[in-house]
Amino acid sequence: MSVRVATGQSAGRWRGTRTWMLAAIVGWVSWMPADDGWGCDRLEAASSPIVVHDFLCDKGLTRVGRNVTVSLWCDNDSDAPLTITGRLDLPHPMRLAAGQQAAVTITLPPFEEREFRWRVTADAAVYGQMTFVAVQGDRVLARASHPMRFLPAIEVPDTDTIPAPNPAPTEILVGAHHCPLWEEDRPEMWNNILKHPERTPVLGFYAQHHPEVADWETVWAVEHGISFFIYCWYRSSQGGPVRMRFSSAIHEALFHSRHVDHLRFTIMWENQSRGQAGVADEADLMENLLPFWIENYFQHPSYLKIDNRPVLFIYRPEFLVDDLGGIDQVAAALDKMRQACRQAGFDGLILLGEYRGLDPQHLQRMKDLGLDYTFAYVWPIANDPTPEQAIDAQMNSIRRTQQIDILPQVVTVSQAWSGWHDEGSIWKIPPAEFGSLLEQAKQFIAQEIPSGQLGSRMLLLDNWNEWGEGHYIAPYREYGFGYLDAVHRVFSQPEHRPSQLIPEDLGLGPYDRVYRDWLAHQQSTRRMLRKHVIRPDAPEGLVAWWTFDEPDNSPVIYDYSGHRLGGRLHQIARSQGRRGRSLVCEGGAVLVPADPRLFPKETMTIECWVRTETADQNDRWIVNCVFGQGTSGYRLGLYNGRPTFQIPQTRWSHSLRADRPLPLGRWVHLVGTFDGHMMRIFLDGHQVGVLERPGPIHAPRNSPLVLGSFAQDHTAHFQGQLDEVRLYHRALDTDEIQRTSPDHR
Repeated sequence: MSVRVATGQSAGRWRGTRTWMLAAIVGWVSWMPADDGWGCDRLEAASSPIVVHDFLCDKGLTRVGRNVTVSLWCDNDSDAPLTITGRLDLPHPMRLAAGQQAAVTITLPPFEEREFRWRVTADAAVYGQMTFVAVQGDRVLARASHPMRFLPAIEVPDTDTIPAPNPAPTEILVGAHHCPLWEEDRPEMWNNILKHPERTPVLGFYAQHHPEVADWETVWAVEHGISFFIYCWYRSSQGGPVRMRFSSAIHEALFHSRHVDHLRFTIMWENQSRGQAGVADEADLMENLLPFWIENYFQHPSYLKIDNRPVLFIYRPEFLVDDLGGIDQVAAALDKMRQACRQAGFDGLILLGEYRGLDPQHLQRMKDLGLDYTFAYVWPIANDPTPEQAIDAQMNSIRRTQQIDILPQVVTVSQAWSGWHDEGSIWKIPPAEFGSLLEQAKQFIAQEIPSGQLGSRMLLLDNWNEWGEGHYIAPYREYGFGYLDAVHRVFSQPEHRPSQLIPEDLGLGPYDRVYRDWLAHQQSTRRMLRKHVIRPDAPEGLVAWWTFDEPDNSPVIYDYSGHRLGGRLHQIARSQGRRGRSLVCEGGAVLVPADPRLFPKETMTIECWVRTETADQNDRWIVNCVFGQGTSGYRLGLYNGRPTFQIPQTRWSHSLRADRPLPLGRWVHLVGTFDGHMMRIFLDGHQVGVLERPGPIHAPRNSPLVLGSFAQDHTAHFQGQLDEVRLYHRALDTDEIQRTSPDHR
């Protein structure tokens, strides 16, 4: 076991490949998405200043007899030195590797951190929780746990390449939805998964562009009876040549993989982002989008074709009504798509539309649009059901869809759901029970779906790798190959033995180096975020004050309230501001890491100065922490050109809009206040809107506060300059606001 100090640049050194983040203060433990990559929830806890963060293992999972490196950091969040003893407790049969000490005593200087590190092994297969305890004498200062799985030992082939798969024979086609969000240039996408370390993939927090990632997925899928993936496919703009988002899983990984010919693939057109991901008109569909699909996908030897007809899934088919001008126009366009496919050498085109409800009118509209089949991406199940309830609810929806008998269905079964921010109903079906669901679905297909329909020979699994929304069956830490074993057991034959090799067995990987480097950068700036800076004119009740007056090459902004709530700059520049420097908002953002102090519970004020030359900005956000289903947090921005202040109670509720547009071409003082009962918005000292909203402010679940945009790399960003942002835990009165607005008249 080793301990080392992080000072200056050393704090940024890489300390592991896979991580989850939690804060532990006086026995309190919080799972969190850790937007800044280190996951400390800044609780006010006078009885203990110790914070545990970056508790991680360097492997997603490993095998019996091999070592895994376990590391974590302890932070002294006080202005006095503190001597503590840190101890790692392990469940049987895990144990420390030779030469390790379970407990070590260290002294933490004020506002410094130290790393604890151990090597752990296991003498038998096990999944269990490793627990770190920080004590001072008999007093427990912090406690945190982290799971790890050791797989059984197996015979490993003598090769340094991924062996070709031996596909499992199945009577029907089994496909799995594939979520391609894990891009090389978007490592921060993994942050929302870190609050659930049990979800860590066997591949680690991988960058999906690597062809070996596709090869491993192919081997694991086809050897367990899954014959095709349905890749979510995103268009980034419409009305011109096709440009894509999240495309590397297909174009860089799958198409360049060794075993691409062993797996079929298809796409689900994710057309839900209106004005961006759909089509501008029929010409855009027929002259840009469809030719791209035919050339790049449909004509690929591995694309899924049924009776020489490509299979295309559409996520929001009803949105095509607005895109193309009406239901009849959509039906005509889909017929033209089928004819174009015939001209390209196919026998037509099979079109499936997503719908997870039971409204006959909606299903009739889908039929009128000219779709061939309906399918569900996931089955929504309310009220945090038990596994048995989740199984029953899904089968009831499947049976009811068949009874409605308007549009034929292709059956989907879902493994779990949580939502990206753990919002709404949360549930999971363990592998054994999931096998029962698969058995019921298999029997339903055989007995209830007519033999001439596609649904009689196809089943869809939700989901292969949607780690963020909590539904996944790919190998991962908690259950290993458990879900894939269930698929194989139900749909293949017992004499077929699927391979369960992992990259470590062949000395391959890691595939998460991009994430490692990104996390190292996050750590290198963490101490800067916590720099103590205070201005003598800081007013009463101030929580945070961001002036943006740091040097232009600084990667962070400081909090001048003295509360150490700094933020990281992401692709955003500074320029001359109203006073000193300001942010230039053109698509970048500042991310202030999650901290309870950023989310006042009863009363608040958010204040800033803005300047823009762009009129009629719509759905553009200046300060935001409203995410997920829009039921918590607060935000300040523009809607149809008018300043807007929102503190939701229910989904996207309580949005207060000013009675006038934001002035252009000059600096404007913008303020939103909430006194526990009334929301108010002020423009240059004038109250320009009021809305009743009794009740507390709902704090978001460990989300960052975003300045200059809705979120990182989001299109809903403010266009203009932003300066002097202040957050208070009280509601400023009109006199106070007018004193800050020198131009008030």
